[in-house]
Amino acid sequence: MKKEQEPHDWKEGRRLRGWELWQQGWKQQDRVRALGVSKGAVSHWLKGGKTEGKPALRRHPAPGAQPKLSAEHLAELPSLLNQGAEAFGFRGQVWTGRRVAEVIKRQFGVSYHPGHCSRLLARLKYSVQKPVQRASQRDEAAIQRWKDERWPALKKKPGTKSARSSL
Repeated sequence: MKKEQEPHDWKEGRRLRGWELWQQGWKQQDRVRALGVSKGAVSHWLKGGKTEGKPALRRHPAPGAQPKLSAEHLAELPSLLNQGAEAFGFRGQVWTGRRVAEVIKRQFGVSYHPGHCSRLLARLKYSVQKPVQRASQRDEAAIQRWKDERWPALKKKPGTKSARSSL
């Protein structure tokens, strides 16, 4: 004999209990009082139970939005990413959410938010990276001089408690 499935939550349990009480011959007003719900709710449950049986009283969670990318496109995405970012015209071999969103748009015609692409990358076991973007006119010697000469002076704290704050 098949064991009856336990309710998923208290609401489902209440609907199933209402069904049992109806089967036992309880009057509607008594079921309403016992379950602490409206007459309309009890009538709705009973109608569903009579037309579709006990499964109609079970929890039916909303399915959620359909994925924008088909299963085939999602399966194809890792092979595209394995080609590297430079194969798609990006500078540097790193994948960011924004870059993946751009590749998905170009290849499959589907728009994704870069934040969601970061979750897609994680699901595909890829890590999100930050590209190294440095100015072409960057002067490494001047930067090092600033770090050696100017930064230590800025970093120093006032010598005594009576020293005035710059605020």
